[in-house]
Amino acid sequence: MDTTRLIIVAVGGQGNLLASSVLGEAALLSGISLNMSEIHGMAQRGGVVESSLVFGGARSPIIADGEADVLVGFEPAETLRALGRCNQNTVVITSLAPLMPFTVNIGQGVYPDLDELQAQIRDRTARLIAFNAATLARKSGNVLSVNMVLLGALAQTDILPFSADTIKEAMKRKTKKAFLESNLNAFDLGYQAAAGN
Repeated sequence: MDTTRLIIVAVGGQGNLLASSVLGEAALLSGISLNMSEIHGMAQRGGVVESSLVFGGARSPIIADGEADVLVGFEPAETLRALGRCNQNTVVITSLAPLMPFTVNIGQGVYPDLDELQAQIRDRTARLIAFNAATLARKSGNVLSVNMVLLGALAQTDILPFSADTIKEAMKRKTKKAFLESNLNAFDLGYQAAAGN
């Protein structure tokens, strides 16, 4: 089986770790080996959270610069920051809903221009799927379901070694019942958004 290397970047509180857990469960359901690592030291203070998932026969969860097959960014500036992990064949999926860092809010930093950000990503990768996942999360009935919107977009690409239905089954096992319907709605909205992007 081929190896698929996925990096997910987000800001603390956006649900990166749950999304990674759902994908891990989907791999388990499919009998696919997975190596996974997470960095979430400053997550509670709005810092970056990064997950690396390597599906297939790899022996390590480490994804070096230029090795990612897929990059999923829950926040556009974090997506841009992780661009060095990509190559000319990488597919990038990002939300275009910014979460302004503290330094920008107090006037000591500048947030990247979203059009320029997308142009840089397109220049350095094979494909960019970019849309406002926060808007779709609200439409799904759960403003916190940005992670499930982006999982839907990821499933639509057919890059992962398992189906969208397998991810939905994993969602049923890993998410709280109270949020399941809105999470499934969010997943479907993300899937549709990626299809038209």
